[in-house]
Amino acid sequence: MNKGEFVDAVAAKGDMSKADAANAVDAVLDAVTDAMKDGDAVTLVGFGTFLVRKREARTGRNPRTGEPLEIAASNVPSFKAGKALKDAVN
Repeated sequence: MNKGEFVDAVAAKGDMSKADAANAVDAVLDAVTDAMKDGDAVTLVGFGTFLVRKREARTGRNPRTGEPLEIAASNVPSFKAGKALKDAVN
């Protein structure tokens, strides 16, 4: 499902226009993104938690040349599914 199909599904479930659904989806995504930029976790009970994990710096290897190289530390977005979502999928 891509974003357009997701907006269509939200419009159908929420009994609203596609424009309103698109605005709602964009607002939710923006709110989650802004919270994660600040390093905060976003927990939606029953659905899951969006969080930022810190990846430490490490030494990697260039697969083409076999030469070692340093990989910088970074922040990685992550999602941990909640119990209700896991149960719904299984």
